[in-house]
Amino acid sequence: MTQRYATIITDDDGREIVSAIGAFEGAAPQPRLGRVEVVAPGVLIGMVRDAAGGFGFPQAGIGGHAIGLVLARLKAQASVVKRAGAPKPAATSKPKRAKRAKKKTRSRKPAGSAPKAGKAASDAAATMDQVDG
Repeated sequence: MTQRYATIITDDDGREIVSAIGAFEGAAPQPRLGRVEVVAPGVLIGMVRDAAGGFGFPQAGIGGHAIGLVLARLKAQASVVKRAGAPKPAATSKPKRAKRAKKKTRSRKPAGSAPKAGKAASDAAATMDQVDG
């Protein structure tokens, strides 16, 4: 006989939620996360265990975490309205871009035209004569 099994997990608020459903014959499957229970054919993924021990979808309404998000957004908007005429603080303005370092320019003279520091001027002239002659 085939039975429907559901994997039940506990969320952050302490509610037990159906996270997976499967039909199996024989022994119950081994759970990897949460626990496994036999459930009725009408139980669907995402249903929450109610106070009577059955399953149902959570009531549509504003949860505690949603209220916190709304209040945070309202506080942020109120602070923007208060300082609408004030200049932007440095933390919110765009950072300035760094300037590039200038490239060093090379001399356009050929490398071999200047006499070397260790040679005397007369030695340089003598070597020039040898090259010409």
